[in-house]
Amino acid sequence: MQAKAIARTVRIAPRKVRLVADLIRGKQVGEAVAILRFTPKAASPVVEKVLKSAVANAEHNYDMDVNNLVITEAYVNEGPTLKRFRPRAMGRASAINKRTSHITIVVSEKKEG
Repeated sequence: MQAKAIARTVRIAPRKVRLVADLIRGKQVGEAVAILRFTPKAASPVVEKVLKSAVANAEHNYDMDVNNLVITEAYVNEGPTLKRFRPRAMGRASAINKRTSHITIVVSEKKEG
């Protein structure tokens, strides 16, 4: 049994969020929350919020035991990009891509034994 949570169109670039998602993949939920608390990255609170949502979904929708939950999947896909332009010298303009992320976390119960 698996429970998942998805945060869509989060205004942080995917490559920055992936650094944080890689830290918690495969860990137990309690350990993952502790890691996220002490990781000084802007993506940490966002990933923690998605993780807590996945845990709440597991508890409420599937009656899973919170103490046995493990993060089986944690991945970050690219969302829509906001395209902006910045004026530059000699009448030129350069593009600025403000990237967004779709963050997905899947938790499941650890096998006993």
